[in-house]
Amino acid sequence: MPKDPLSVLIVEDEVLLAVELGFLVREAGCEDVGHAMSSDEAVRMARSLTPDLALVDVHLMDGPTGVDAARSIAGDCGGLVLFMTANVKRLPEDYAGACGVIGKPYSEHAVKASLEFLRVCLRDGHAAAPPPIGLTLAPEFEARWRGQGVARFG
Repeated sequence: MPKDPLSVLIVEDEVLLAVELGFLVREAGCEDVGHAMSSDEAVRMARSLTPDLALVDVHLMDGPTGVDAARSIAGDCGGLVLFMTANVKRLPEDYAGACGVIGKPYSEHAVKASLEFLRVCLRDGHAAAPPPIGLTLAPEFEARWRGQGVARFG
């Protein structure tokens, strides 16, 4: 069961984007617990901070390592990961354990609505509605969160 509000780790190597995401996270009523710029830093911070959610870019300062970071955060640290990337086609078929992706450029509304959607899914174990526009769920999480009475997403 996640804390309320959601604690969010931002994994983004472009400082201005990280600051903007932090602002949107706080505006959405979530807690911005930190920013990581590389894969190693992201995994280290996820282990120590145990955030409910990590927003992860695919391409970080140490290369296209966001997928590796996501796999570690989801698998080893038990955190939920959401990709925030312009490199959607670089995601593996299993989304590296992430719950989904928001493609860049993203809108303020898409980020805030997605954070609320994920908060409800984590709290209740299922979605109360289809995912908001801009959020694409990984097939595993689409199946997991399809609550009773909610039509198949897509």
